[in-house]
Amino acid sequence: MPEPTTAPAQAVVLITGIQAAGKSTVAQLLAERLSRSVHLRGDLFRRMVVGGRADMTPNPSEDAMRQLRLRHRLTATAADEYFQEGFTVVVQDVVLGVHLTAMVHQIRARPLLTVVLAPRVEAIAARETARAKSSYDAWTVAQLDHGLRNDTPRLGLWLDTSDQTPTETVDEILRRAWTEARV
Repeated sequence: MPEPTTAPAQAVVLITGIQAAGKSTVAQLLAERLSRSVHLRGDLFRRMVVGGRADMTPNPSEDAMRQLRLRHRLTATAADEYFQEGFTVVVQDVVLGVHLTAMVHQIRARPLLTVVLAPRVEAIAARETARAKSSYDAWTVAQLDHGLRNDTPRLGLWLDTSDQTPTETVDEILRRAWTEARV
C-alpha cells in the first residue's frame, strides 16, 4: 500500500459513474492515499436487504425506486457520521440522473466533492469483459452511459478515465477535486 498523501482538507468525496467505470478500485485507492479516511460503498446497503430486495432495472418498480432512495439516504447518513468523527469519507456508488442532485442535498457535510468517472463506452465494455463478475444483467453499457451523459446534472468534476490507470485517476482526483469538484 502506498504511503498516505498529506491530506487535503477533510471532505466527503462522492465518486459515481456507471458499472465498470472503476468506482470501487479508484475509491479504495483514494482512501488508502489519505491519512484518515473511510471507503463507504453505497451498494453495501442494497446487499443488506435479504428478503424482498427489488433491484433497479431499466423499468424499475416503485419498490425498487423506494429501496434506491433508502440506500442513498443511508449512505448520506453514514457519510455524515464518519465526517463528524473527523474522517475524509470516500463514498462510492452508482448515482445517476436526478438521484445525484438528491444525494448532494442529503449529504450535509461540507466540503462535498463530486467526482464522476465517465470513461467511453468502448472502455467500459472492455473493462466489463475483463471482470470476474458481470454488472450488466438487465442493463446495457449504452443504456447506462446514455443516462449518465444525458440525464445526470453536470455537478462536480467529470473525468474521462478511458486511458488512465486507477492510480493515474487517483492522482488526478488528488490534484483537482479539492478545487474543481465542490458542490
